[in-house]
Amino acid sequence: MSTEQQLNSNLIEQTKQQIRMLVNEIAQLSKSDIAPEEFYTEFLTKVVSALAAVGGVVWTLEEQGRLALQYQINLQQTGLHGNEEAQQQHSRLLRQVLTSGEPVLIPPHSGTAEGDDQTANPTDFLLVMGPVKTDLETVGLIEIFQRPDSGLNTQKGYLRFLGQMCDLAADFMKSRQLRHFSDRQVMWSRLEDFTRTIHGSLDPRLTAYTIANEGRRLIECDRVSVALAHGKKCRIEAVSGQDTFDKRSNTVRLLGELATRVVEVNEPVWYTGDTSSFAPQIEDAIHDYVDESHSKSVAVLPLLRPQPPEEEQDPDNPPPVQPPVGALIVEQIEDSRLPEQMRQRIAVVADHSSLSMANAMEHQSLFLMPLWRMIGKSKWLIEAKRLPKTITITAVVLILLIGMFVFPWDFELESNGTLEPELRSEVFARESGNIKKVLVRHGQEVGQGALLAEMLNVEVETRYREITGNLQATRERLRAQQYLNRSGRGGSSQEDRNRLGGEIQALEEEIISLKAQQTLYEEKKKDLKILSPREGRIVTWDIENLLDGRPVERGQVLMQVADTSGPWQLELQMPEDRMGYLINAQQETGEDLPVTFILATEPGKEFQGIIKETHYSAEVRGEEGNTVLIKVDISDVDQTELPNLMPGAEVKAKVYCGQRSIAYVLFHDLWAFIQSRVLFRF
Repeated sequence: MSTEQQLNSNLIEQTKQQIRMLVNEIAQLSKSDIAPEEFYTEFLTKVVSALAAVGGVVWTLEEQGRLALQYQINLQQTGLHGNEEAQQQHSRLLRQVLTSGEPVLIPPHSGTAEGDDQTANPTDFLLVMGPVKTDLETVGLIEIFQRPDSGLNTQKGYLRFLGQMCDLAADFMKSRQLRHFSDRQVMWSRLEDFTRTIHGSLDPRLTAYTIANEGRRLIECDRVSVALAHGKKCRIEAVSGQDTFDKRSNTVRLLGELATRVVEVNEPVWYTGDTSSFAPQIEDAIHDYVDESHSKSVAVLPLLRPQPPEEEQDPDNPPPVQPPVGALIVEQIEDSRLPEQMRQRIAVVADHSSLSMANAMEHQSLFLMPLWRMIGKSKWLIEAKRLPKTITITAVVLILLIGMFVFPWDFELESNGTLEPELRSEVFARESGNIKKVLVRHGQEVGQGALLAEMLNVEVETRYREITGNLQATRERLRAQQYLNRSGRGGSSQEDRNRLGGEIQALEEEIISLKAQQTLYEEKKKDLKILSPREGRIVTWDIENLLDGRPVERGQVLMQVADTSGPWQLELQMPEDRMGYLINAQQETGEDLPVTFILATEPGKEFQGIIKETHYSAEVRGEEGNTVLIKVDISDVDQTELPNLMPGAEVKAKVYCGQRSIAYVLFHDLWAFIQSRVLFRF
């Protein structure tokens, strides 16, 4: 008997020790800085274990007095699920305990201590309930499902223990509230600094940089970018942590495309890896950007223009919806989550940024704002002691301006071009095939009709041999038929002689056809030999490597032969938008216009020429764009003075178009741009 009592004492001591350990763990847990969800899980698990209970629930009091289930253990065993009446009774019971503020024991299938039948315990378990209260309010409720077969003293022990645990849970909530209030105080301070800073300037670019850098500190994210709307497109104006960035880079370009798509739909986009709910255009844009930037989460919020107050709006004529002024882009490089707290901060930053950026854009769009700003900063010019200097400088500037519109100056149009021989020919391939052999080199002198290269066309060669073989066989058959006809061995009857004569005639016609085909393919074979169309020099560079063994098509240019000893000319590529000035000058003078040019090989010496031919069509030529070919006669130039004459030598020329005012000469390109792009937009 003593042994059994000793075992029971040891078991009780071990149980007490385990309960003390759980209580210590809960006490340590209440002092830790962990997420509420993690605390509720660990707390309820340890309380249920310490009480050896069936289960339990942690309820918290949310906004507007709503009870929210934070964590539960074995709630399904209570039978509340699916029983609406039982759920209502249980809910009223929870409300009453929260109102009383005291821990209570509710026996199974009974009302509360006040005897209210409407607040009954509809379960088969003993409910041990304890409210969690801070110094200011009740924030939650702990509910334990205990077996009902325990004694009264044991049940009172459950109640006392749960009351102590509720105090520990309250300590955790107090600490969290203090940290929350402290964080809110810091956040309000940061927000105040942020709003004061972003409203400190009306320059859109400076405002965008301030939003990007200060917004990143407030949101506590990896990167913030600001895109501004320019028409229907958005361009990235600022990136946090970067004073300058390449706006033509793929990353910046794709980010601008993403901002453009979001501004078009005028709805915020929160990307954390899933794009199934996005519009197709936004899904494509965000995939392209994420593939390039490797960001794990991206938030894009349109910066909306502020709406007028409701009292100033006409109910019958509501104001039109204004397009956003841009977009705020927030990114996380490593973390794919966007916590609710961060989302709230992003929304706050976007709201304040919308107002400051809209004000800056509206201020910048005022008519002649740069001029008014300059005038405002230049008041010191009209102060009494500086007024004489100001008048003198203004008079000098006016005289110079008047002189620019009165005094004439030579009006010349600049153009790039090349020095070319007048007599030159391009050598074309007259048949398709492969270059078998190149017989000339760059710079080699050749005569007219000289063999330049040989080509091989397998199809032509095969067909020629086939026709030659057929012709030879047909001739043999014809000789055999003629022999039979002469010797009379083909038959003595008239019918045999007629048949033999018909076969001889058919063979003769076939021979005529085969000869014609043979002649045709002999001509094709001749065309496989590339001959020089004129006497001159090969001016195509490195034609051996360019052509040897290469397949070419009929009509393809193979090389160029030029007479470098003959006369030379300039070929200028005059931009198409300057041809109007040149044609007007030709019509005014009625003569060919003089041209002054220099060679790239001798830039210090000028030469003279005269326009002799202007093409009537414009063509796209290389980097010059749409240009018109102008040929310039330089026969009056002593060719011995032209150093190292080379076909294709680069020249820079000026075409003299008479005299115009100095202002016209200096600003004619600007005036043409205004006429074509501003006054008359294509």
